[in-house]
Amino acid sequence: MTALSARRIAVPGWAGPAAGIAAVLACWEVLALTVFAGGHAVPTPQGVLRTLADDGWSFYGPHLRGTGGEALRGFLWGNAIATALALLVVLVPPLERVVTQLAVASYCLPIIAVGPILTVVFDGDTPMVALSALSVVFTTLIGMLAGLRAADPAGLDLVRAYGGGRWAMLRRVRFAAALPAAFTALKISAPAAVLGAIIGEFMGRVPAGLGLAMIVAQQQLDVERTWGVAIVSGALAGVAYAGIALAGRLVTPWAPRGEGR
Repeated sequence: MTALSARRIAVPGWAGPAAGIAAVLACWEVLALTVFAGGHAVPTPQGVLRTLADDGWSFYGPHLRGTGGEALRGFLWGNAIATALALLVVLVPPLERVVTQLAVASYCLPIIAVGPILTVVFDGDTPMVALSALSVVFTTLIGMLAGLRAADPAGLDLVRAYGGGRWAMLRRVRFAAALPAAFTALKISAPAAVLGAIIGEFMGRVPAGLGLAMIVAQQQLDVERTWGVAIVSGALAGVAYAGIALAGRLVTPWAPRGEGR
């Protein structure tokens, strides 16, 4: 084996995702032109991209602002509730059973069943924000609890030796230890918040939103626009995930790769 062949070939980090996207587009094109050619349910990638370009920001801007605003508020509310519950469990351990049972119950609630009830009770975009918040509570709570319990026992013993209680241990040791796991949970919660908001828009009454745009496109039998809205929705969830991942890298540079990044 020559030195040249033994040398490891450097591959850019973007090459893998780019190759995956190209493969998906190629398979999509082949299926649209062969298996689904006569059904008009699967348009070609060119048709979808053309419709996306024609619609542009003038069409998608208001819908993105609507869904993004609902998802952001739901994300903040849901994670605030989850963080408060996690801190409560750490400070008052006997409450863990009750808190975790409530979290599991919220996770098991079918959003499609809760949505209509919230739509009847509340006006405006409150149901969408509530469903978005409901979608993130369980994930963040579990991540926060795992992180808070991952604190170094030696550090906890040191604080305890100096007379510190649970609150002192939380502030001085547990909080920093919880950040990597917390950001891992937040990365998962961010797309879930977007999904919760979109599902709420399917059932609610909003002036703009990606869920509303998809319903209208389906009613008009506009297949290309329906697929376009789905792609934009996925892109919004991806941006939310990437934003939290970037924040995790900046806030927790000490965290190992794959945790808090």
